[in-house]
Amino acid sequence: MSELTVVVPAYNEAAVLDAFHQRLGAVLDTLGLDSAVLYVDDGSTDGTWRAIESLLAGDGRVRALKLSRNFGKEAALTAGLDHVTTGAAVVIDADLQDPPELIPELVAQWHAGFDVVYATRSARAGETRLKRLTAAAFYRAMERVSDTPLPRDTGDFRLLSRRALDALSRLRERQRFMKGLFAWIGYRQTAVRYQREPRHSGRTKWNYWRLTQLAIEGITSFSSAPLRLATWVGLGSSLLAFAYGLWVLTKALIWGDPVRGYPTLMLVILFLGGVQLLALGVIGEYLGRSYAESKQRPLYFIEEERQHGDRRPA
Repeated sequence: MSELTVVVPAYNEAAVLDAFHQRLGAVLDTLGLDSAVLYVDDGSTDGTWRAIESLLAGDGRVRALKLSRNFGKEAALTAGLDHVTTGAAVVIDADLQDPPELIPELVAQWHAGFDVVYATRSARAGETRLKRLTAAAFYRAMERVSDTPLPRDTGDFRLLSRRALDALSRLRERQRFMKGLFAWIGYRQTAVRYQREPRHSGRTKWNYWRLTQLAIEGITSFSSAPLRLATWVGLGSSLLAFAYGLWVLTKALIWGDPVRGYPTLMLVILFLGGVQLLALGVIGEYLGRSYAESKQRPLYFIEEERQHGDRRPA
């Protein structure tokens, strides 16, 4: 039984897996723990699964899951953590932006009694200024609007104790924002700071569209602030419209000022229409998530599960 399992979700990471595993293996050799590495292929379209099979043949600590299609990182991460049945787990990406050499520090804090040890970025090398600014804005927005505050500048790279893993396994919601779920379970948590490195090779899978979707997922999963904001915007616009209507009526009745027409009318209609569509859009986001939860579909399907020594299927 492994005391520590390193869970590595991978999507089209064939170019970096060998280098990643060499660095990870060297770190695990120094820990003095019975350890394992669980790779989760999230429906890759390159040679990622073949690279994982090569690692399986060469290292007895390696296990592997191949999902039936690309379910997304949150589902792949969930699949990996579901298959850690003993001991603690470390979550890390394969792109080498998060250094495996930090794992001993995470383990040291775990041994000190913490259930969740998360790695917080003190610097983000290799990223554009715009991406750093938007990331900082997201974490600070979540800090303000979320009912469960998230640690700033912290991704998925962290260690979870057995107690934390058991708690996390009970959260089976379909719309998953793992950073929020890690924080929501509570228990004793602490941070280890590090400098994030540029990608070793290949291209990031997280373009601005996907990052925006993830941000919306996080906000709608852990806060009702957008719904409250839509309510207050609607109330404020109604009060403004009512006050303006009184002013127009007063001018017409007392001073005989003729009501000025088309430009003002169009401005009011467009403003109120925009507010209504914004409110409907916010409600639609929450309604769509409720609809997805109501269908109760499985989070993922596994096409193949392998461990060292298994024969390759014919």
